Parts: sequence; structure tokens; C-alpha cells
Amino acid sequence: MSESTSPLVSLDMYQLHAVHIGTNQKSADMKQFLDTMQNDSNGLHIIDVNQTDSRIRVVTNFLANYDPSRVLVVSARQYGQRPARKFAQAIGAKHIVGRFIPGTLTNPRLRTYIEPEVIMVTDPAADSQALSEAVKSGLPVVAICDANNRLRNVDLALPANNKGRRSLALVYWLLARETLKLRGTLKSDLEFELAENVDDWESTF
Repeated sequence: MSESTSPLVSLDMYQLHAVHIGTNQKSADMKQFLDTMQNDSNGLHIIDVNQTDSRIRVVTNFLANYDPSRVLVVSARQYGQRPARKFAQAIGAKHIVGRFIPGTLTNPRLRTYIEPEVIMVTDPAADSQALSEAVKSGLPVVAICDANNRLRNVDLALPANNKGRRSLALVYWLLARETLKLRGTLKSDLEFELAENVDDWESTF
């Protein structure tokens, strides 16, 4: 993120929502997104939220290239289900939360079969079925990636805590806000904040 670009929300807000709290394992793929100067007191790797902030903008601009009805948002992970669904609804995308039925992207005979043009997964590991079918179908994959995720088959990674309730709420809320601003349907951040409280995006599981 360039110095002239102010963060989408304060860095304190990212920390308050634990977006920076990674896992105690790290993958070589994700090392580039970690703050290597610090681990937390529990030995968890710390994600560089400046890169998270920057990547939210990149993801928003990337998804803007597609008709929203051809975007599929997926979350098998419990804490991602509500925010993923609300994000999809906000931008007019499709969503599959909870169990992903095998063949949904690859078997035209299935009742659940759909043909998106791009897929966004909440966790490449938890959403591995959707990820592998997206790859077979030649779809670009956007993924929220934690410190331990591998980036094989991920075209665009958004580094963030993808296991935390508050983290996933904030990340998806910001993606929705920035998408709507990019489309010109939102005039200001405040307009979205008045309509959509980030706390309401948290999973209630």
C-alpha cells in the first residue's frame, strides 16, 4: 500500500477484529504476507494487515471485471458462512455456504450444477472440493488465505485470518463496501456503515 493511500479502515480496527492473527504453522507460500518481525505470545504468526488492506482493493478491482451473477462465493467454514452469504447478496453474486455438493461445478446432470466465471473461497483447505472443481473447470480462484494455507491453484490470495468470526465479518464487509463504491452505487463509506453494521455480519454459530 502506497503511503498516499490511507487504509480502508484503521489498522486498529483490523487488529480489533483479529484479522492479523494467523496460525501457529506457516506455509512457504504465505511467508510473503506475514509480519516476520513479530509473533504473538501464543506463537501464532502475524499477518501484515497493510497487505490485507491492499489486497482487498486488488480483489475488489478483479471481481469488478465479472458480471456479479457469474461470481460464486463459497464457505464451508462455519464462521465464514454468514459473511460470505451477506457479501454475495450485497453484490448480487451466487453463494454456496455449508456443504459443497461434489459435481456442482463439473457435472451438468446435477440439479445443483452452476457455471460461474470466477470463484471466491473462504479457505482453500476447508473449501478444497470447490477449489479442485474450479481448477478442473478452468475458473480463476480468489481465496482468503491464512498463514498456513498453500497457494497452489489460488490465482489471487487475500491474506487474513480465515478462521475467526470477527475477522471474516470485517473482510467480507469491506469487500462488499468497496465493490459497491467501485460500481458507484455507494456515495460514501458512511452510507454503507449506516446501512450495514459490521457486527451484524458476524456468524451467529
